[in-house]
Amino acid sequence: MTSTDTVLSLEGITKRFGKLTANDHLDLSLRRGEILALLGENGAGKTTLMNILFGHYVQDEGVVRVNGEMLPPGSPGAALKAGIGMVHQHFALAENLSGLDNIRLGTEGLFALGGKAAARKKVEQIIAESGLEVDLDRKVASLTVGEKQRVEILKALYRNVRVLILDEPTAVLTPQEAEGLFTVLRRLAANGLGVIFISHKLGEVLSVSTRILVLRGGRKAGELVTADADRRAIADLMVGKAVAEVKRTAATPAETLLEFSDVHLRRGSTRESLRNVGFALRAGEIVGLAGVSGNGQGGIAALISGLAVPDQGAVLLYGEPITRADPRALVAAGVARMPEDRQHDGVVGTMSVADNIAIEEVRSGAFSRMGLLDRKAMQARATSAIAAYDIRCPGPDAEARLLSGGNVQKLILARVLEREPRVILANQPTRGLDVGAQSEVHRRIIAARDRGAAVLVISEDLDELFALADRFLVVHAGEVSDAGPSDRLDRGAVGLLMAGQAA
Repeated sequence: MTSTDTVLSLEGITKRFGKLTANDHLDLSLRRGEILALLGENGAGKTTLMNILFGHYVQDEGVVRVNGEMLPPGSPGAALKAGIGMVHQHFALAENLSGLDNIRLGTEGLFALGGKAAARKKVEQIIAESGLEVDLDRKVASLTVGEKQRVEILKALYRNVRVLILDEPTAVLTPQEAEGLFTVLRRLAANGLGVIFISHKLGEVLSVSTRILVLRGGRKAGELVTADADRRAIADLMVGKAVAEVKRTAATPAETLLEFSDVHLRRGSTRESLRNVGFALRAGEIVGLAGVSGNGQGGIAALISGLAVPDQGAVLLYGEPITRADPRALVAAGVARMPEDRQHDGVVGTMSVADNIAIEEVRSGAFSRMGLLDRKAMQARATSAIAAYDIRCPGPDAEARLLSGGNVQKLILARVLEREPRVILANQPTRGLDVGAQSEVHRRIIAARDRGAAVLVISEDLDELFALADRFLVVHAGEVSDAGPSDRLDRGAVGLLMAGQAA
């Protein structure tokens, strides 16, 4: 598509939340047939800008135009009618309905006479043109993450969108699924759709976009033609300074601290079930666990976090079996976790930063005296953590729900690492984080290993695992295979194991 017609323009958009200016006189334009990558650090203003575009927020200044017509502010209905579609990182699908019914949901009555046949015909035509293959009759609950994302995109295309916004669209996809998505996006753009692609993965941005817009501190930091850009230039523009590369030296593994011995776990969801799992975590080593989402990672995380015990076999901590599910006891024994869902499982949003940093130790002598909380000690710890981990917030009393995703992760890092735990579970440690935050998280994890901690990193991002892991495990259908040292592996070999095939 070579047309330069502007389908979308945001002019002088400003949004303030009290004293914080989230968007500061921002301009953005999108042409038909263009894939625009929108980048920036966590808290740079990307999400606020897209929420204004989609009508969830009302801007304080500026206008939004679609095909030259001004869009009424604060109206998601008007945005949909104008042809704005958005696929969020966390899907909004009814799991008990079929793919087809989800696509129709909110557009027409599900039981309208003749409506389903006509809808199927239209969706099948969209599938033929876009390549978004999915079984329309299966319930969404039974679909893979990649298939659910296709349903979300089909739902937007079914409403005849002119602009499609994708927020971190590959955060939970395998490399193969991500490449399939890029093929679809290129095809949609070639057919005239304007696409805004929000991501922190610079390799993907360089692969799929045509133009890059970088935000920093609520303002436009710069704009690049993708063909003329590289990772270093983008990263430096996002952060406003050179981003230091994290170097991992060779590991020197010592004694085994945690071991899975012939572990079986039968859970209500097969996504967390395990069979014949055996591996060891040793002091001074980072082990990376690769696998397609839903192959048993949740069960492994639950066992290490003290949320479950094996149905058969044993999990040994310092040589002794863990016999009951007791997260508090494991924390006291030196096991720390960075949960997969930092917002849901990592913090209590309505509690302060200080409370969240102390939450796992409130019964310890560090933060309580004779059964009463030592607020002064909690404030002091939080103030120190905010400075040491660059947690960007108004202060220790700020509610955690007001922090960006990257700053929530830094809060969790501070809580986890300041205790200098012996065993660390880092579950999706940088999912959705910008390049600067990723670098800081990686540096802290490697430093913990160098202090003698045993670290298990669970990640669906192979680039992250190759950057961090000294040794690879791969989980498939609840079984774990030892892929060996990371310096003897390549992405192809790991990918075959992820698919259940011998490398």
